[in-house]
Parts: sequence; C-alpha cells; structure tokens
Amino acid sequence: MTIINLQTPQVVELAPPSVSLAGWIRINLFNGVLSTVTTIAGLSFFAWIIYAVGSWAFVNSVWTSPTAEGCQGITGACWSVIYARSRIILFGLYPYEEHWRSATACGVIVLVVFLSCIPALWTLLRLSLVWGIGAIVFYGLMRGGVLGLSVVPTDRWGGLSLTVYIFVSVCLIGMPGSIVLALARQSRLPVVRKMSTILIDWIRALPLLAILFSAALIIPFALPEWLQGDKLTRVIAAFALFFACYQAENIRAGMQIIPAGQDEAAKSLGLNYWQRTSRIILPQAFRNSLPAMINQFVMTFKDTSVITIVGFFDVLASAQAAFGTAEWAPYYIEVYVFVGFIYFVFIFSLSRYGVYLEKRMRVGHE
Repeated sequence: MTIINLQTPQVVELAPPSVSLAGWIRINLFNGVLSTVTTIAGLSFFAWIIYAVGSWAFVNSVWTSPTAEGCQGITGACWSVIYARSRIILFGLYPYEEHWRSATACGVIVLVVFLSCIPALWTLLRLSLVWGIGAIVFYGLMRGGVLGLSVVPTDRWGGLSLTVYIFVSVCLIGMPGSIVLALARQSRLPVVRKMSTILIDWIRALPLLAILFSAALIIPFALPEWLQGDKLTRVIAAFALFFACYQAENIRAGMQIIPAGQDEAAKSLGLNYWQRTSRIILPQAFRNSLPAMINQFVMTFKDTSVITIVGFFDVLASAQAAFGTAEWAPYYIEVYVFVGFIYFVFIFSLSRYGVYLEKRMRVGHE
C-alpha cells in the first residue's frame, strides 16, 4: 500500500497487513457453507487416495521375494518383480557379466552433469573438455574394444544406459546444430535464410516417429554401404536434427527480444559479427529462452522412449520385457511405476537445474 503525504512531497510505503495461518485457512478454506463443504469433501477425497495408495504400495506389499509365488494372495504391490528383474530393466540386452560397465558408464554421465553445475567450469572450452572426455569414456565402456574390454555391439545395448546415451548424444549434437540454424535463419543472406527456414519448417512438420523410421529403415537404401553407419548412429543423427530444429526456434525467439540498439552499440565499438554474436547476442538469447530450452530438454528425454518402435531396448522396452514372462506378467503396474519413478528423477532434476540456472542468470537483470 502506498500513501502520499500532501503536505510534504514524501511517499510512505506501508507493509500489507499480515494474516495468521488460522486466519488464512478460515478466509480461503472455510469462508461460508459452500466453501466449508468443498474443503471437507476435497480433503476427504485426498486422504482416501493417500490411504489407498499407501496401503497398496507399502503396508500390504511384498519386497524381496525371489519368485512370483511369494506374491500370491496379497492385496498390495509385488515389488519383488523389481527385485528379481532389475537387471533386465536397467541393462536390457547388455551381456550379464558386463553389467558393471553399463552401470559405470551411467555413473560417468552423472559425474559429468554434476561437474557441469559448477559455475567455475561455465566456459565453452571447459565444458567442451568435460563433456568430450565424459562422452569418450562412456562410449569406451559401453562399446569396449579398448583396455581389454570385450566388444559389445550397439544392437546389444539396452536399458537405462541406452536411454542416457541417446539423450546425451542428441543434446551434444543437437545444441550446436540449433545455434547454427538459429543464426542461419537470422542471416542477412537470402539463400542461407531461406534454406534454414525450409529445413526447420519441414522437420517440425513431421512426427518424430516418421523421422526415426526413415533413418532406421529407408536411408540405408539411399546411401552407399560405407556411408550408412549402424542403425543406432543413424537414429541418433535424425533425432539430433529434430531436436536442433525445435531448439533453434527457442533460441531465435530469445534473440528477437534483444533490443537492436545493443547490436548497433557493439558495431560502434568495432566488434565484428562473430564477436557480437558470441559475446552479446547468444548469451542474452540463452537467458531469454532458458525456460523453453529446458522444456525442450525435458521433452527430448521423454521422447527417447519412441526408439523402441525402431527396434531398440531402452529402459521402457526393457521394462516391458521384465514382466513379459508368465511368472511376472500380473505385476506390470509395479514395473511401470518403477520406470515412471526413473523418468521422474531425471526430469525433475533437469527442471530444478533449469530453475537454478534461471536464478543465476537473473542476477543483475531484475
């Protein structure tokens, strides 16, 4: 509340009146008969849901039975399917005796993500080194053929490690591509601008599944054998192009918010195009479009489940294989809950990191 003193030119700011917790509850939840009835009904409904889910998931559940026989006759969840089939869910078709390599590779990616959160490493060179080394170590552990590790072809990869590999590869390839496409669409050269516009609009008009199908099944007929690569490489390249086209529009939106006067001021200081773009335009574009960019990362992680359609065993396909036997078939809900929890952990972490970046980049720009 603002009060202006008419006798003296002084503005007095008064703090809004404070309301106690009991007062807030009475005003917002029990303000009248209809409000009271609605509040009681809503609280009762949520209490019933919590009781029912808690009884199913914890009170009446079985956790560590090695066989499905231990779950017969129970009224709760049979988490034993996770206990007994966790290796299939997490590692898919990867050789059983080499599961430690897949787990270590995922740990390497987690370490790289943790290092990327340290502000001291937020330079292009340092982040490139961290992610480059992490990607090489990850691929070396998964593929093998070095340091005495046996070779595991990509068609034997599966589970959580394959999901992480596809997500990280798509982001590492797609982010530079998105920057190039965003700058090309803003180019003053008509040919470059038109070609990038056509490419972006064409890719965005197609469903991801059609693009992945084309990369996995159709492209091999159009290219010589030495250019085809393996199926996983083609799928990742197509997925990265899809990601780059969507992310390019987010970056371009962030660039359009920047006042034109900043670019003109940079020109007056004698900065060339690349200096203006790398030091002035792109940093502000990233800050302006950060929420949309983080949302695209989240959507990309969820979209990795689509690769099961083209014959890869990601964590979702591996989960389906986990309850694909007659013994564990009745307990598919528990498996899907477990996989949903895995997706939630990754996506929630991405979202919170996005919030952290927003707070860091908002400093001095309030």
